[in-house]
Amino acid sequence: MFLVLAETATSEVASSTLTMVEVLQDYLNDFLRMLPTLAIALIVLIVFIILSKVGRKSAQRISAGVIDDPSLQNLAGTFVAVVLTVIGVFAAATIVFPGLRAGDLIAVLGLSSVAIGFAFKDIFQNFLAGILLLMQRPFVVGDQIEVSDFAGTVEHINVRSTSIRSYNGQLIVMPNADIYSSPVTVNTAEAIRRSVFETGVGYGEDIEEARQIIAESIEDCDLLLDEPAPQVLVTGHGDSSVDLAIVYWTKSDRRSETLARDQVATTVKYALDEAEIEIPYPYRTVEFFDKTEKTD
Repeated sequence: MFLVLAETATSEVASSTLTMVEVLQDYLNDFLRMLPTLAIALIVLIVFIILSKVGRKSAQRISAGVIDDPSLQNLAGTFVAVVLTVIGVFAAATIVFPGLRAGDLIAVLGLSSVAIGFAFKDIFQNFLAGILLLMQRPFVVGDQIEVSDFAGTVEHINVRSTSIRSYNGQLIVMPNADIYSSPVTVNTAEAIRRSVFETGVGYGEDIEEARQIIAESIEDCDLLLDEPAPQVLVTGHGDSSVDLAIVYWTKSDRRSETLARDQVATTVKYALDEAEIEIPYPYRTVEFFDKTEKTD
């Protein structure tokens, strides 16, 4: 009896082993039969990838004749490359799975879009914000902007982020979604900008004389524009001085504005000193007295 059971178990193991070998053999045969099809699909995919690279360069070259902005040219090239790559993937999938239809692929993409949307939410936000920034062009490469706590010159704009070179030489890479949702000051949006330098003269000085001396002195500042003309305005009565504001216009870039402020501050100081007009500073008087009382 035990011998019969042993023989039965041995035959079952042999049969199971034979079945597994047959299954693996069938898989191998199926793979070998599909190998030419897989090779053709791979070749098609490689061809479309090469076409996407060629299409990117061609789109950039063609758009360069219509669009001046390099960022928009890159966007056009990226769009063409993505479209050709998607077509290549679908063509390769159709070769491997002849029954695959466009509707099936769209259905699969629709089912997975929610999960992909949650996983890549920030990437999609930056991508869409980048496209809007490139299309609306609130600023371009070379503009000097201020956004959030950062200020500098725009060096590069792509569909994910914007690179800003700060005035102290640091590179700032900001996500486009943050820029698009924040107030942005574009200092170079116009060719010229207005600046104000504040100073003051003593209460014992003649205001009109001080105004005339300041106005004549800043005429030698070559970085100030003649039109609109500079103005010297009384803005208030301070604790120790009559406050004056020197309003002037310069080119809009930061270098011109900074150097012009230096010229105004230096020239006005020397002119008022030469005219012996006081530029006061706060005085503080400290009195000492004894409040103790003598006691018996």
